[in-house]
Amino acid sequence: MEIIELQPFLTKMARTRLAYWCPELTAISRARLAEDAHGDLLRWETALAELPNVPPSAIQLNDAAVGCRSESPLAPDLAQELREALQRLHPWRKGPFSIHGVEIDTEWRSNWKWERLANAITPLNGRLVLDVGCGNGYHGWRMLGAGAELVLGIDPTLLFVMQFLAINRYLRRDEMAVLPLATSDLPSTLTGFDTVFSMGMLYHRRAPLNHLEELRRLLRPDGELVLETLVCEGNERQVLVPPSRYAGMRNVWFIPSVAALKIWLHRCGFVGIQVVDVSRTTVEEQRTTEWMCFQSLADQLDSTNSLLTREGLPAPMRAIVLAKRSER
Repeated sequence: MEIIELQPFLTKMARTRLAYWCPELTAISRARLAEDAHGDLLRWETALAELPNVPPSAIQLNDAAVGCRSESPLAPDLAQELREALQRLHPWRKGPFSIHGVEIDTEWRSNWKWERLANAITPLNGRLVLDVGCGNGYHGWRMLGAGAELVLGIDPTLLFVMQFLAINRYLRRDEMAVLPLATSDLPSTLTGFDTVFSMGMLYHRRAPLNHLEELRRLLRPDGELVLETLVCEGNERQVLVPPSRYAGMRNVWFIPSVAALKIWLHRCGFVGIQVVDVSRTTVEEQRTTEWMCFQSLADQLDSTNSLLTREGLPAPMRAIVLAKRSER
């Protein structure tokens, strides 16, 4: 797979203070794409190639369903062609999207999370933004809609990169990209972002404090971290360590209380720590749909007590925390 679709973004990035790292990011991304031997790659590339060419008349970045529309409804056969091509990129986890009248009803109602944080964060106007573990880029589109100058999303899951490319086939924006990278793939000296988002990532890290230190390095001094993560109830000494799976997931390592999380952030060089929201995840926010027809949250909760997971652990509760990189 060529990275040609991402080159316009890297050209824009080269005009910012992040320009120094563009060649290395290009090389790393090309290497990751070249080495990926995913068995579904040909199917995904075919789906991209079969997306019909329908120029948009309007782009929607500030609606709950990010997307575009044409001046008049698509003919039924063309709409079906578009739907079938997008369906080949199943499962769609973050969204929703609306592409020329095709409604992509994703597993997560990600707009709910955006609504919890949008009015609390430092305004994104003119800011350089990094979205770590961005999935298919849904929140990145909302960041652009909120005025960000540039949004770099990174996610090592190639399917999510393909979904981003499918959406951007119609939205046609060069100020945003999703690269197939993890934070460990980024240049070790990369820094200078005004805002860094890490949403739904911390609990997947074996060394969560190392992740927080990575995020701090990526920020410019006084830059803002937007951190969203699973939390548990309890005091500053409370951290839940699942003995095996958590809500069906194998890769959940540490779930801190909000008080413990604030201590972690302070120890890693963050100041001005603010808790924006603490919410229990519901089966209305995360659920199975025709665009993600595998098991979802309802299948991972105790059938007799929705406050517990099927493993008998506290059901998912998530916090959004803001913090600034200190000068040290």
